[in-house]
Amino acid sequence: MTNKNRFIPFKKEILGIELPTIFNFPFYYQAHEIVKLAAEQVQEYLISQIDWKHNFGLNQNDTGLVIGKMFGVLVVENSNNEIGFLAAYSGKLADSNQHAYFVPPVFDMLTKNGFYKPEEEVLNTLNKEIEELENNQDFKKLKLYVETENKIAKTEIEEAKKELAKKKRERKIKRNLAVTTLSQTDFENLKEELKDESLKQQYFFKKLKKDWEECLEKSEIQLKVFTDKIAALKSERKQRSNQLQQRLFDNYRFLNAKGEYKSLQTIFSKELQIAPPAGAGECAAPKLLHYAYKNNLKPIALGEFWWGQSPKSEIRKHKEFYPSCRNKCEPILGFMLEGLEVEENPMLKNPAEGKDLEIVYEDDYLLLVNKPAEFLSVPGRNIKDSVQTRMQKLYPDAMLVHRLDQSTSGLLLVAKDKETYHNLQSQFIKRTVNKRYLAILDGILQEKTAFIDLPLRVDLNNRPHQLVCYQHGKSAQTKYEVLEIKDGKTRVYFYPLTGRTHQLRVHAAHPNGLNAAIVGDDLYGKRANRLHLHAEYLEFSHPKTKKRFSFKVKADF
Repeated sequence: MTNKNRFIPFKKEILGIELPTIFNFPFYYQAHEIVKLAAEQVQEYLISQIDWKHNFGLNQNDTGLVIGKMFGVLVVENSNNEIGFLAAYSGKLADSNQHAYFVPPVFDMLTKNGFYKPEEEVLNTLNKEIEELENNQDFKKLKLYVETENKIAKTEIEEAKKELAKKKRERKIKRNLAVTTLSQTDFENLKEELKDESLKQQYFFKKLKKDWEECLEKSEIQLKVFTDKIAALKSERKQRSNQLQQRLFDNYRFLNAKGEYKSLQTIFSKELQIAPPAGAGECAAPKLLHYAYKNNLKPIALGEFWWGQSPKSEIRKHKEFYPSCRNKCEPILGFMLEGLEVEENPMLKNPAEGKDLEIVYEDDYLLLVNKPAEFLSVPGRNIKDSVQTRMQKLYPDAMLVHRLDQSTSGLLLVAKDKETYHNLQSQFIKRTVNKRYLAILDGILQEKTAFIDLPLRVDLNNRPHQLVCYQHGKSAQTKYEVLEIKDGKTRVYFYPLTGRTHQLRVHAAHPNGLNAAIVGDDLYGKRANRLHLHAEYLEFSHPKTKKRFSFKVKADF
């Protein structure tokens, strides 16, 4: 395909739209108006096109596995100073890497004349041979026979060993008694008898072991023919698979704005000392930038949106924009954006700058602060300013008893010494602390009160996002109560029974939770002036007086 075929002109008039002068930071952005316009045009295409079929989970009549997709648009300027855009999708679409409307992959492993398909056939053949050998009936019978006979042999030898030890103890008792009851001659004769008995028993024990070894040897030799062949095939498969993987890593070569190339191998293995994650380089953003640089198109603005049904574990809303994933894309895009003027990383800016901490209560043992939204509870990787660091400037031994997300406002409990900290921590662990959060949800809830139970774990490919995971997730439970429904939004109280990272945010936004993200949630919903989540109420027992304390701080929304 030529550049002309992948450069898509805008159908709607764009003269009134002021173009961005700096490329947006891909890991935290608000979609520009022209990006939204490009995305709408791609979405119109997805609805109307008849060239291929893919089940996004939007039409009940569609067949096949439901797979929603992340799509990307890159607004660009061509050599004729015309503004248009490029479109791309993550991974494969309709089981193919190539579709005329979208830019091609950085490296197409599925091309007919490439190295991947023939080597994949070899690996498939090896897999089939291994599977056939492992399912061979003679192998299964022989394996079961050897396992059974080994168990019997082990049992008999263990029993014989115990009998040997028992007889040895009995001989010792006889010798000890004979010392005082028998004459010297009779005692010497008894010793010889006992010695002969010991030698006979040891002989028969050794013979038992040898008989079993001879009995099992023939079967184990026959079994070894199978296991050695399976091991050799698996070793060849592993070697070929590693070589194929390394070759793929070398062939995924990305271009940056300076005209420089780097491979996946260099970016991850050599520079970061880690293996490239599965699917690295197959996301929409790297495809778009690579194609733009390669075809002398100037990148102006980027946006990625979800199309289709949300995955079961993640939270993805149909048509919503999302930042590029960090685990796979951050190292790649870090290189690809070199030479391009890009917005500063907003996550490197101190969100607490110019904000004060209100102390709600204080005594000799603890204090309560009202944390503003966009204020770290504890120091981050890049930003050190936090509730903890500020408290420790006042009280060097101060420790936060619990935490709130950076974007969540409200009550935070701080201990002034270790003893107080451990006492309050114990109350949280035993769940004797009562907490209540106020939130506004972007949607209308049908049930006035309910219980949410969705286990959570971190998304290893996209920290700090959390996933719903029934296999590896930690228990996360929340009660809620509807307070008011107004203008398509619901004001609620949240009562978290556990304290997992992003628990309330995920429980609100996930389709199996409330399916209504908290207003202003830039991770699981839509960005607004702030995250409308506030830790309003806290009740606990004072560690010294044992008196029950309760505090409430109103939200600013």
